[in-house]
Amino acid sequence: MDDVLTDIPPPSRFSDEDLNIFVPPSPSLPTPFIVLTDPYTNETLRPSLLIFAISPPSLHIFHHVSSKKLIGTLILPEIPFSGNTIAPSLKNKSCNIYSLNDNEKLVLLVCVQFNVPAERCHTVSKLFLAEKIVPERVLVLDSVQIQKFRGKLSRDDTVAYKLETSSERKGSGEASSGPSLLKDMDYFPSGSVVDGLAAALLARCQIRNIRGILCISWPDYGVPVMQLVRSLLVKDILPGFDFSSSSYENEMKSSWLKNPLLDTELYT
Repeated sequence: MDDVLTDIPPPSRFSDEDLNIFVPPSPSLPTPFIVLTDPYTNETLRPSLLIFAISPPSLHIFHHVSSKKLIGTLILPEIPFSGNTIAPSLKNKSCNIYSLNDNEKLVLLVCVQFNVPAERCHTVSKLFLAEKIVPERVLVLDSVQIQKFRGKLSRDDTVAYKLETSSERKGSGEASSGPSLLKDMDYFPSGSVVDGLAAALLARCQIRNIRGILCISWPDYGVPVMQLVRSLLVKDILPGFDFSSSSYENEMKSSWLKNPLLDTELYT
């Protein structure tokens, strides 16, 4: 007599496709969109440089720049606005677009203050790098993810690496776009991984043949990494821009810059 407990069960009469018909499809999410203020609503923006601040140090530095002007925002429907303040704040879940006054050239800044879900990164990158916004160059400022880094990073290290599109590496169009950004910085080690919005933006630049560069720093928090990112901005990115701010200097000493995870053995 067959043992029904140990014998291999017969294959299902249904294929995977047949079984899926009994599961209701997931509701589609509303499409994200960008809202711009006048006079930018009906014109194509052609900035000489488009900066994406994603890492906490870069967000913190640009938050205290007084000369930026709010011109728009990205609406991601699944991100709630409850708890946000009317005035810009580092605690808000927002993605605001600013213009920076830099020697009469249009420089745009995007401060990404929430985590964009992985399945939405491609859509968001297409929104920012499409017909409405056509930048000459793109700079993405993000942080190294320790679990995706091939090698060892100590909590006492303060480092930054870069990744570039092929057009940026070749230095095409230097007459109009200037020399290569961060030319003295080391490349991100082979075997390490970058994902999320930063990777989607760099990939979009590669597809559209835009000079793009991704700068990733370590760690996420702390005075040394703040000073490193600020020095890169002053020296290589926006040399004529005023980053001085009394509130910035006071914030450098605040507890916000201390990450409790850095005090564990996980980051050694």
